[in-house]
Amino acid sequence: MIVPSIDIQGGSTVQLIGGEQKALDAGDPLLVAERFARAGEIAVIDLDAAMGKGDNEAQIRALVERFPCRVGGGIRDLARAKRWLDHGAAKIILGTAARPELLKELPRERLIAAVDARNGEVVVNGWTTNTGLALLDQVRLLAPYVGGFLVTFVEREGRLGGTALERVPAILEAAGDARVTIAGGVSTAEEIAALDRMGADAQVGMAIYTGRLAMADAVAAPLTSDRPDGLWPTVVVDVHGVALGLCWSNRESLAVALERGVGAYHSRRRGLWVKGETSGATQRLVRVDLDCDRDALRFTVEQTAPGFCHEDTWTCWGPGRGLPRLARELAARHDEPAAGSYTRRLLGDPALLRAKLHEEADELLAAEGPEHAAEEAADLLYFAMVAMTRAGADLAAVERALDRRALRTTRRPGDAKPGAIPPTGVPPVEPPPSEGR
Repeated sequence: MIVPSIDIQGGSTVQLIGGEQKALDAGDPLLVAERFARAGEIAVIDLDAAMGKGDNEAQIRALVERFPCRVGGGIRDLARAKRWLDHGAAKIILGTAARPELLKELPRERLIAAVDARNGEVVVNGWTTNTGLALLDQVRLLAPYVGGFLVTFVEREGRLGGTALERVPAILEAAGDARVTIAGGVSTAEEIAALDRMGADAQVGMAIYTGRLAMADAVAAPLTSDRPDGLWPTVVVDVHGVALGLCWSNRESLAVALERGVGAYHSRRRGLWVKGETSGATQRLVRVDLDCDRDALRFTVEQTAPGFCHEDTWTCWGPGRGLPRLARELAARHDEPAAGSYTRRLLGDPALLRAKLHEEADELLAAEGPEHAAEEAADLLYFAMVAMTRAGADLAAVERALDRRALRTTRRPGDAKPGAIPPTGVPPVEPPPSEGR
């Protein structure tokens, strides 16, 4: 599969030839990432930090907060590595600092070692310094400590002349169970497909920026179909992962979806079909994923009301359930509150909402037994989601925040804030005795 690349220099998205000559400036990284994230995880490289000429941390943090990113460039010590992991980077890429003594202090599955080589020799410091180390030797040394490798053939980087496919099998063997991503010269769908068959990913930059390689061709390169018409079954899910329905895709519809950021599919009766163009129930495409067998797609979309189904339900199996359904209903009431509804009263009375939140938290803490606790938790969640909706947040944003927090490697003590008072009627919780007491 592909990993779209965003290299940042001076706050702008750039592409360099051989790590030295600027070939193009693609502008605001946030706008580029909006498009690239539809193809999955993005590689974001801080070229200034890699070359010791400042950094672009503010821009990269903005990307990490919105999109799944693997972050690299200038990460040379444990503190900086942990900081990016705590900021929510899906993975971090370490080059010069990728040494066993540092790597073993970090979670292996979130580490990518960048091994940049010019004609088989490892180079560091933004590709400016030769090391005398052989590429394969460096991969073997680091393989026990990382979950992946980013191997860049520097002499091919930015030149659109094709990558060194013949070198990849030896790299994969040296890497063992670590996933290998190849960069440097990848410019055709055939190369992406060949790398995928070998078990490697392709990091692509220049070919997409220049239009030589269409995003749809890059994404679809590994796909196969056993159908005479060549269509790919496409499972459509909302941002919570709830299945909305089943569609079909082909090269044309996939291109429209990726370029326009919409839910576009192939209707076997009507041809190209963009969801919502006639009904108004539009979709914003968030991401396209390939399944493990490379013969089906998953579209993650932001679906608007009344939903995906032609029968005006959220899914083709009915209205949906649980917290996502409640969140949609609360949002609808916030926009057009029904006269006399309790939700409308809460939205307009913050003092009442605050009191109910405290009351329901007390009752949950006092609940006895799983059924009682579930009922009280449902009450508390309702009031919490009303407060969330009143503030303009949505459930997807809450889920993103939770996912980012799960990626932290540095844990806070979690003590109550100074001056916090236990809710009325609930005694303070005594800490458990420490071991040995």
